[in-house]
Amino acid sequence: MEQNWAGNVAYQAREVARPRTVEALRALVAERSRVRALGSRHSFSQVADGPGTLVSLEELPDEITVSGEQVSVPAATRYGVLAEFLQERGLALANMASLPHISVAGAIATGTHGSGDTLGSLSTAVTGLELVTASGGLRRLWRGDPEFAGSVVALGALGVVTRVTLSVRPSYEVRQQVYVDVPWAELVGDLWSVFASGYSVSVFTDWAGPAQVWVKSLDAVTLPFEPADGPVHMLAGESVAAVTEQGGVPGPWLDRLPHFRLGHKPSAGAELQSEYLLPRESATEALTRLRAMSPRITPLLQITELRTVAADSLWLSPAYGRDVLGVHFTWKLDVPGVTALLPAVEEALLPLGARPHWGKVFHTTRVAPLYPRWTHFQELRAHHDPDGKFTNPLLDHLTTAP
Repeated sequence: MEQNWAGNVAYQAREVARPRTVEALRALVAERSRVRALGSRHSFSQVADGPGTLVSLEELPDEITVSGEQVSVPAATRYGVLAEFLQERGLALANMASLPHISVAGAIATGTHGSGDTLGSLSTAVTGLELVTASGGLRRLWRGDPEFAGSVVALGALGVVTRVTLSVRPSYEVRQQVYVDVPWAELVGDLWSVFASGYSVSVFTDWAGPAQVWVKSLDAVTLPFEPADGPVHMLAGESVAAVTEQGGVPGPWLDRLPHFRLGHKPSAGAELQSEYLLPRESATEALTRLRAMSPRITPLLQITELRTVAADSLWLSPAYGRDVLGVHFTWKLDVPGVTALLPAVEEALLPLGARPHWGKVFHTTRVAPLYPRWTHFQELRAHHDPDGKFTNPLLDHLTTAP
């Protein structure tokens, strides 16, 4: 049986197809009544599943091409592979997520992000999309097209994306310094200064003790906290061989922006993940509420990561229209326990404007009020997929929830 990376989702599709050409993919989509694109299987929700055919794009031609300040990549390309390709040519992405193992199309479809006060989600680098439509046609969209902002973070609901064009920049170096045993009160009391201290900053907490602060900076930075005296993993007991180089040593962007090395196991493996993205003005209250819930959260938790993401204009992006703080929970692989706890977490966060990450585990189905362009997105779906070829139970549930 096919399942996701974590093993918490067993796909219910009748088949998994692996076309080797775009032409074969187009014919398959035209023939099937229900189709969902399958990425790198790092989503913890049922966003990629469906009752019909799952399509893996990993056997499509893998040519990556560069033109000026843009790179065109096959949808299934892993970010780590793309990063190495760009670095060899003196180019770079502005940002990366904590895992380099995820696919480009899957990451942008779900609004996946890295961290940085001035950095948008990975989706904001998109300048063009090529996708197979419900009829088997091939459609291309470019930034500036009227439907572009509704088609990037689209949850696979508008077609099967085959290629993505991204903006790139000249390669650059980054330093990564980790601070340990950071007092919680000092962190929260100066939260935005901490996040503004580097190009990309992450805070790790178990909600009970002190925190870790991981600062990825373009220049040398010193925070008034205790620096680690050697490489550290955010999870106690995990191998530091898996994490990218620390200690403030400058190195290529692709070897510092992700937390994990491409050739090593990401995170701890046996886990669930949830994430909620809150407007910055609600962040301190959200952290206070979650800290008070630590007796319930900590026993189920591996670690929480806090990150900042800049606002964007993509309709279903969790950062649509506002700068946000992402509160990411890496849970133990305890499905009943996490399922029982999430309503309480959401009761604390949703009234503060939190939006759940599409690719993570969440409880609420009332997402429409969280997105000002939700109705416009449903109209876009109805126009391009009137028979619901690309829908699935999760999307149907979110659309029809009262």
